[in-house]
Amino acid sequence: MKLIVQIPCLNEEKTIALTIRDIPRKIAGVDQVEVLIIDDGSTDRTVEEARKAGTDHVISFTERKGLARAFMAGIDGALARGADIIVNTDADNQYRGADIPRLIDPILKGEADIVVGNREVEKIDSFSLLKKFLQKLGSWVVRKLSHTSVPDAASGFRAYDREAAFSLNVVSNFSYTLETLIQAGKGSLAVKHVPVRTNPQTRPSRLFTGTWSYLKQSVATLARIYTMYEPLKVFSMIGGFVIFLGIALSLRFLFFFVIGEGKGHVQSLIFAAVFLIVGFQVLVIGLLADTIAASRKISENVLYRVKKLEAGETTKRASAARTS
Repeated sequence: MKLIVQIPCLNEEKTIALTIRDIPRKIAGVDQVEVLIIDDGSTDRTVEEARKAGTDHVISFTERKGLARAFMAGIDGALARGADIIVNTDADNQYRGADIPRLIDPILKGEADIVVGNREVEKIDSFSLLKKFLQKLGSWVVRKLSHTSVPDAASGFRAYDREAAFSLNVVSNFSYTLETLIQAGKGSLAVKHVPVRTNPQTRPSRLFTGTWSYLKQSVATLARIYTMYEPLKVFSMIGGFVIFLGIALSLRFLFFFVIGEGKGHVQSLIFAAVFLIVGFQVLVIGLLADTIAASRKISENVLYRVKKLEAGETTKRASAARTS
């Protein structure tokens, strides 16, 4: 049983060594623990400090590609290196490495495919009241959309078993946290959460410039990803609302027409026709999007099988190299 802890990082020379050294190298139920860092185009000594701290693997981007890309590169890299369990943590030492055994325990017991560390944001002193409220509100929205029970949807401290990792496909360039939860819920993966501890804040977040920036990006990501997985439902609600407006305006015109004042309300009839036509077109778009979503599921299944074949081939080559 091999566990690989992946750490996406960007200019983290001050904290990356502390983060790596904090990771336990012996865990009950795990034969081997390795560390993989994904350098997202750092311009400082992040990679050098990581190597000195004992990282086992390094994936480097020549230029910055964003957290979501770095995360997926880490997942693919860990799978190629034979990981049975993958833990993702942050390079700023936000999460305590000592909690990794607690995080992977539901996977070792066969109770979960994905485990999310619950920071219990209401207890984090560095979070403002507004940030705590938005974090809890966002997590509630994600729970409703994904049909999971995770109380801290923005937590980056997560564990994935090998099969769950193969099924992950992140299309957002912003972050992976929200998208992968919705994907897991729609993919019928078993998602659990466990309480984890956090360390004092070492630096402000670099993922967004402010709370409202994060909120805007998160709402856009949620809308996009949910529409990908439930296009017919989303377009039906939009189209249904527009058609309702058209019907309401039609009834308004009919009312005035019956009482003999129809000539003064022709505008209502025109707008009613526009709303009805647009609403019908939105419904048709929903049907087309649902067909595309069905094709996407087939593509994801093919990608899942390709990933397994590639990872299996890579693992075989690595084993052959070690024995030769």
